[in-house]
Amino acid sequence: MSVPSTSDVALSAAQLSLSFGGVQALQQVSLTVPAGQITGIIGPNGAGKSSLFNLLAGSMRPDAGQIHLGSVDVTRLPMHQRARHGLVRTFQIVRELDSLSVLENLLLAHPAHSGDQLWRVFAGRAVVRRTEALALERAHALLARVRLTALANHSAGALSGGQKKLLELARALMLSPAILLLDEPAAGVSPALIEELCSFILQLRQEGLTIAIVEHNMDVIASLCDTVYVLAEGCVLTHGDFATVTADARVVQAYLG
Repeated sequence: MSVPSTSDVALSAAQLSLSFGGVQALQQVSLTVPAGQITGIIGPNGAGKSSLFNLLAGSMRPDAGQIHLGSVDVTRLPMHQRARHGLVRTFQIVRELDSLSVLENLLLAHPAHSGDQLWRVFAGRAVVRRTEALALERAHALLARVRLTALANHSAGALSGGQKKLLELARALMLSPAILLLDEPAAGVSPALIEELCSFILQLRQEGLTIAIVEHNMDVIASLCDTVYVLAEGCVLTHGDFATVTADARVVQAYLG
């Protein structure tokens, strides 16, 4: 399989290692996420997938290795600063604010709140109203895309598991990411909603969004991913297209059984 050129790589990791109390979670893990593609990360429980995602997102720092967004070294940048560079993640366990409405959950994610910067307070009501109107317009547009418009004013805590996944995806998109990390998007989602979710993710790729996804559902990985990395015991076992990696005897033994 051909190696993407540097200009085509949106996200890359080189020789990442991480340990917890002497237990090695990751050992010299390297991967590339080509721009405009969907890259999958699979492996058995305990393989290091969540640790890798936490390192890529910036919620944890590696013991060794580097992470780049394009040509920018972000290894030591925290999550919120990586978001400013266009890297945004979702979580396996949805973290909605259940006391707020679906719409309010989206509005809170908007990066340009009028009260967040002092200069906006003195810029006048017109600027504040314009900023709020743009945020509201974007939130409604995203709710329409994930088919949650009818539930905009409902409590986010009352949504089904699948609807909460769609809400979290829309909330991540409020930040206008260039690279999106999806952590188990199909977990706890009904088969009907999984199909809808996959369709939406493919639309996002067609629109130019770069995506990396950790997922246990092999049907989802097969339908979405251009490239798949297989982790086992904290190491990259192999990578390639879905058919190639799932035919590898090492993958069958370590994961697919």
